[in-house]
Amino acid sequence: MFTPTAPLPVVCTESPSRANPIAYRDGAYRSPPLRPSLLARISPWWAYYPRLVATIFSASARAKRGCYSNWDWVESSYKLFHGLEELGVQIEITGAEHLEQAERPALIVGNHMSTLETAVLPAIIQPFRDVTFVVKRSLIDYPVFRHVMRSRNPIAVSQTNPREDLQTVLEEGPKRLEAGLSLVIFPEGRRTPVFDASRFNTLGVKLAHRTGAPIVPMALKTDAWRVGKGLMADFGRIDPSRKVRFAFGPPMRVAGRGGEEQRALLDFITAHLRTWEVEDAPRG
Repeated sequence: MFTPTAPLPVVCTESPSRANPIAYRDGAYRSPPLRPSLLARISPWWAYYPRLVATIFSASARAKRGCYSNWDWVESSYKLFHGLEELGVQIEITGAEHLEQAERPALIVGNHMSTLETAVLPAIIQPFRDVTFVVKRSLIDYPVFRHVMRSRNPIAVSQTNPREDLQTVLEEGPKRLEAGLSLVIFPEGRRTPVFDASRFNTLGVKLAHRTGAPIVPMALKTDAWRVGKGLMADFGRIDPSRKVRFAFGPPMRVAGRGGEEQRALLDFITAHLRTWEVEDAPRG
């Protein structure tokens, strides 16, 4: 007669070091000069995406077993961060000190340009404060990656029904904040290489008004990782000649209806994008 046995307990290996892998100086970071390999110079796509896939499979296996900690997430994200540097991509971060200035879980609100920020922001933000994302619903059902994404307790929205998405974030956002999680919010919803202020909705400001959570403004330029086409949208061409930039601003509170704070967010993003465009323009 068959007698079922008790399931074996899950044994998780020790998490990696809790040291911040990014060496900031006064809240800023700039990639050191690295010489790309021959493969990276010939085909950044083939040099990078096998690393990406291997990292996702490894992280997913741990997450599926319930062993994927916050610092495992940092380690996975940093592998992708440093992998870009090894292609010759220069990454610049400013204002990182503002990520730890907020006295409570914060809303980190910024523009959305490519898959790159989804991959590397955990390595940038999580060492300062526990964080999760507002993401498109398809990511929590994405093959393999869904185990990682679900382990992060994100807020999933449709990106097709703005009213429903607003209600979801206003209901679920306070729960994440009360649990000690900061939230990364991309009010544009979809990735776009050109910032359009008219598509930058007031979702972050409304949630800040409802919860009292501070907003940390974020501007980014990540078009070194292009948006692909069709089923390969997440695997676009990588152009190491384009600098990757992240800037964070001082935390701010929403007063009144939030119109002033929404304008401040837009001004922060547009000002940085204009400055970066000038700095990165070819020299004649």
